[in-house]
Amino acid sequence: MNRRVPVSALLAACTLVGVLGASRQPRQPPAAVRFPDAAGRLYGELCASCHGPELQGAQGPSLIDDLWTHGADDEDLARSIRDGWPASGMPGFGQALSHEQVRSLVVYIREVRGGGNPPVGHPGLPPGPAALESEHHAFRLETLAAGLDTPWGIDFLPDGRLLFTDRVGLLRSVVDDALDPVVIGGLPAVRVKQDAGLMDVAVHPDYATNGWIYLSFVEPGGTEAGASTTRVIRARLRGNRLVDQESIFQAPPELYWANDTHFGSRFIFDSQGYLYYSIGDRGRRELAQDLSSPYGKLHRVHDDGRPPADNPFVATPGALKTIWTYGHRNPQGLAFHPVTGELWEAEHGPRGGDELNVIVKGHNYGWPVVTGGIDYDGTAISTISAKEGMEPPVLQWTPTIAPAALVFYEGDRFPNWTHHLFMTTLSGQHLRRLEVSGRRVTHQEVLLREFGRVRDVAIGPDGYLYLALNAPGRIARLVPQ
Repeated sequence: MNRRVPVSALLAACTLVGVLGASRQPRQPPAAVRFPDAAGRLYGELCASCHGPELQGAQGPSLIDDLWTHGADDEDLARSIRDGWPASGMPGFGQALSHEQVRSLVVYIREVRGGGNPPVGHPGLPPGPAALESEHHAFRLETLAAGLDTPWGIDFLPDGRLLFTDRVGLLRSVVDDALDPVVIGGLPAVRVKQDAGLMDVAVHPDYATNGWIYLSFVEPGGTEAGASTTRVIRARLRGNRLVDQESIFQAPPELYWANDTHFGSRFIFDSQGYLYYSIGDRGRRELAQDLSSPYGKLHRVHDDGRPPADNPFVATPGALKTIWTYGHRNPQGLAFHPVTGELWEAEHGPRGGDELNVIVKGHNYGWPVVTGGIDYDGTAISTISAKEGMEPPVLQWTPTIAPAALVFYEGDRFPNWTHHLFMTTLSGQHLRRLEVSGRRVTHQEVLLREFGRVRDVAIGPDGYLYLALNAPGRIARLVPQ
């Protein structure tokens, strides 16, 4: 057990000197920091007198410049706080601070250094297509449908029509690069509040033969006022109406409750025709580790909802037979690597700790036992940073960017992006391009930061990248210049 030194005994020596190195040209500090929660108060008590209330520097150096003398990742920063750099005059705090407190300081410093995410809501695209540059391609962003509320999921019918869901409970289409004014009817009742609404849409790989379309949405129900949960159905499109509806996943009444968070939900089919769908922990984090609960899980089923015989927990007493992996918080991104066939997944962390994972059958992804984030009040969630039997993420982001959809690019319109992974972000409000080697991300580029929240990304049959954008809501695509 670590011996804890009273924090007051270290206040006079509190100089995080050397964490980022000597400051020569510090950046302009962000707006005033008021230490509004536990993480901020810890920084205010230990660090503000030396590094300034806004991390801009005082007796000690700035923590918001870009001079990373002792390493730039979260563990480097945590190590500097724990162990110090005696040669530079910085004491170590490992005997005074718990793992949770060190992690809280790391998250707080990251958040303030990042200056926060852009405000939600933008005036819209400039007149005409927006011409943009990236590291590998010049492209323009073309709007196909505007004036929408919150477009959520995108997929394509064999005839080239783009189907999309709008969170407010609408299923619509884009035909010949224009919004079809007719709204598709026949949807079940959808609860729309906070995270709740109509979510993903997927067209069956053999749609030309069977005509199935899959939808996930938040269904009101249960016995408690305002209760709801994730439901998955399939249906056929006849004219402009859904018919032949069948349930793929529907929770029992006792699993509907009044919490409008963490519904998931993303679809993907594999090469064998199995359907994967994600469901978040529904605001009850302990359920992510409970194999008898559908929440906080990635599920794998036949296209009619039956669990395949080779699912990992088919023979486990009390476990749901549809579970493929568990220990997830709120997964909203799924994509198969076109070469390795591995399934990649992105999920929202709490405050920090957003994750990119490679999914392995039957594995536990740790939430909430292991997480890189902290709670929204600034307190820590986990007391450990790793645990045997729990899969660490490929990559983690702090401050949070709220990753949503994933797709590996396989089209021919952007040849220099072949097999690059594209990820949409909500609080980050950008499209992110990631270069992958094996199970490592070797490079990242941020695209489209100025155009609002990016909810979904898909490759069209024409090889362009199509996007669902929010605040303001629109469907757009990337086209080479």
